[in-house]
Amino acid sequence: MFAAPPAIQAEVFCRIPDKFRRHETSEWASVQLYGADAPAFLEGPVFDGEGNLWVTDIPWSRLFKISPDGQCEVGFEYDGQPNGMKFLSDGRILVCDHHKGMVICDPATGKWDYWFERYLLEPFLGCNDLTIASNGDIYFTDQGQSGWHNPNGRLFRVKAGTGKLELLLDGIPSPNGLVLNKAETAVLLAVTRANAIWRVPLLMDGAVVSKVGTFIQMSGGNGPDGVAIDEDDNLVVCHVGFGAVWLFSNRGEPMLRIDVPEGRYTTNAAYGGPDNKTLFFTESITGTVYKAPMPVAGRRIYPASV
Repeated sequence: MFAAPPAIQAEVFCRIPDKFRRHETSEWASVQLYGADAPAFLEGPVFDGEGNLWVTDIPWSRLFKISPDGQCEVGFEYDGQPNGMKFLSDGRILVCDHHKGMVICDPATGKWDYWFERYLLEPFLGCNDLTIASNGDIYFTDQGQSGWHNPNGRLFRVKAGTGKLELLLDGIPSPNGLVLNKAETAVLLAVTRANAIWRVPLLMDGAVVSKVGTFIQMSGGNGPDGVAIDEDDNLVVCHVGFGAVWLFSNRGEPMLRIDVPEGRYTTNAAYGGPDNKTLFFTESITGTVYKAPMPVAGRRIYPASV
């Protein structure tokens, strides 16, 4: 058995100001949170080229922009349900939207547009998160309401420069956050309702190998949500419902536990800071972004062109 990993306490980087909190009924919250109050629900942290941290506010369709000193403003707002996101090379933002599919938001103009609305003439279940390969290939998850009762979640890819949407894997009980390993030979995929991280091997031509398997089996909470990866292939896993973020070695050993003083909805993470050795992550239900020092710098996030 593994010994319990050391535990540290995260500190607050930014709490969404009261002036931005909305105490109203939300269709998204009534389903996803069983009617619980959601004045803000944060996910999708990503840094822009100036060091500002952007996060999504799913029920109220906002993208918050947080300065390096923790000051928050609304950077973009539209009619959707934004979840995971990444910056494109031209400064626009590619967003996984639970309601609209894959959309592109342009903070410079305040406008948005569809990238992909559906696959083979059918709507997405509910797009969740994405990652970008060094060659510009984009991988994203389509989660919807999938789970063990109905394991119909999917993993998609768009090859760089082709505009072609490919289904790589289906039959997943709630695919969520995802990253590529350093060699880009496998996708490490958070499967929330299986409470596990799957390894999805990729062949040289990018096709999925048949031997998809469990890399890390977790317990408790609601399951893994967002993931991030460092330069040594150590994996950060946000354990939603558990109120902690875990760091696992590239062999799957637990190395570190990061706790928060309030809330259990630890959902998504991104590396940042001057040396890229600070982990920033969302505690969604309290509308708080936390930060914690990490032993190894995070992997570079590649921008893409679409």
